[in-house]
Amino acid sequence: MSVEGTQRKTIRVGLPVAIVQKQHQKTGKLTEGVVSRILTKSKTHPHGIKVKLLDGKVGRVKKILSTT
Repeated sequence: MSVEGTQRKTIRVGLPVAIVQKQHQKTGKLTEGVVSRILTKSKTHPHGIKVKLLDGKVGRVKKILSTT
């Protein structure tokens, strides 16, 4: 698994990401969106930094999507 979503410093508002929502943790279903808020206060989290997307969905970052 990629560690890019576990470091708070790699995530910022406006970044396109793929998150796993709480109800999809067992299946690992990813939801794509753009970060509107970073909810995790600590520098790192082993399961991914928790964020809120522009559409209001909340989950932990699993992948940072390409900005190109």
